[in-house]
Amino acid sequence: MAGARRSARRLSEAMNTTPPVPNARPRRRKPVRAFLMQHVVPPLALAYYRSLAGSWHYQSDNPEVLEALLRGDQPVVGAFLHSRTFQLLHYFSLPQRGRWILMCSQSRDGDAMTRVEEGLGFRVARGSSGKGGARALVEMIKAQREDRHLNSCLAIDGSRGPREVAQLGIITLAQKAGGIILPVAGSSRDGRIWQKSWDRTVFPRWGATVRVRMGEPLAVPPKLDAAALETVRLELQRRTVELHRQLDSDVGFNDPGALG
Repeated sequence: MAGARRSARRLSEAMNTTPPVPNARPRRRKPVRAFLMQHVVPPLALAYYRSLAGSWHYQSDNPEVLEALLRGDQPVVGAFLHSRTFQLLHYFSLPQRGRWILMCSQSRDGDAMTRVEEGLGFRVARGSSGKGGARALVEMIKAQREDRHLNSCLAIDGSRGPREVAQLGIITLAQKAGGIILPVAGSSRDGRIWQKSWDRTVFPRWGATVRVRMGEPLAVPPKLDAAALETVRLELQRRTVELHRQLDSDVGFNDPGALG
């Protein structure tokens, strides 16, 4: 009964009409799609991604920056643009690049993505800016406090955007976990852009050369007032976006829809 009422309210809000009667039946679920997304799509997606990413040739401009941080006492908090997720996942899954915890949404698509990321060896906290993000952030903070050699990665523009606009979650993570933020960019001249995605996701083609560049680490003080927090946020945004812009220019990748 409660589920029917909730469904009625949601439908009413969406259509701006009067709610149906309380005894109305809830919308039918789609068990076939749910089964496919939980049991069929993830192993196929993982196999495809491993095959595709395994064909890429990585070039690291300054790997010593990451290597030095991994030897230090502070956990690393990797910062990147959401659009470059697929270029960087395989790179950071390699054993020599440490252990990482990521955040993935609680959506049905997120279920499949979580299986892929876990299959690559990552630890995953479930949540996003739309749902469960605070809980996932707490899980990541706790994990890094307990294991100082566990690192984390977050897209600065979150899971929903706005594109290329830094959000506060990654700064909070670095503050509370005692970590240091490392801007990271990945780019390839042979990249295809998924035009319909909010972030304009880039997929390198089969056999592409993918170049990865580390930026200047950014230390975050444990306590910041509102003005100082905004200064750090803007600086992180500037460093991360400029790092991607310069790398794109160097490798010859052009996104006509890029901001700024």
